[in-house]
Amino acid sequence: MSIPSNCCTATTAIFPDGAAHSGPLPEPISQQPAATSGIGNILITHPKPTLDDARAWSMTFEKVMKSAAGRSCFRHFLRTEFSEENMMFWLACEELKKETNKTVVEEKVRKIYEDFISILSPKEVSLDSRVREVINRNMLEPTSHTFDDAQQQIYTLMQRDSYPRFINSCLGKRSSTLAPLV
Repeated sequence: MSIPSNCCTATTAIFPDGAAHSGPLPEPISQQPAATSGIGNILITHPKPTLDDARAWSMTFEKVMKSAAGRSCFRHFLRTEFSEENMMFWLACEELKKETNKTVVEEKVRKIYEDFISILSPKEVSLDSRVREVINRNMLEPTSHTFDDAQQQIYTLMQRDSYPRFINSCLGKRSSTLAPLV
């Protein structure tokens, strides 16, 4: 029995032929550009996930999103579903919130808008009209919180829509039926 090929390599390594792996994975998750919506392509290395990490991810979406390795695996899964832009947008918003320089904030807001909000963008995220109106008002005086409502809506979309499929296709029932590590 093997994990579907659309799962992150880390998950595949966790459950080769259905067997549990009780320590760090033998290979790190591949380095990939950080999701910065074109605000820089910084290579980051994610920590090696363990079986306990996978078990935690299967419990709540919040645990996936709080873990760099979890976000990497989930982003890989989203790529297979042609919805990676949701994670890219969410990560870009997280980076924006860390920025304090007003000029940089305005530039990042403009770039995020062009990359993910504009109807002309190939990476446009799906937002309802109310949230789009809020963004358009916020664009008049951009701040590091310009996209908060949109970010929350995309988080909820990923949690309700993509996360259950991620768990079913990548982790399935295997992680919940394995004995705890001691």
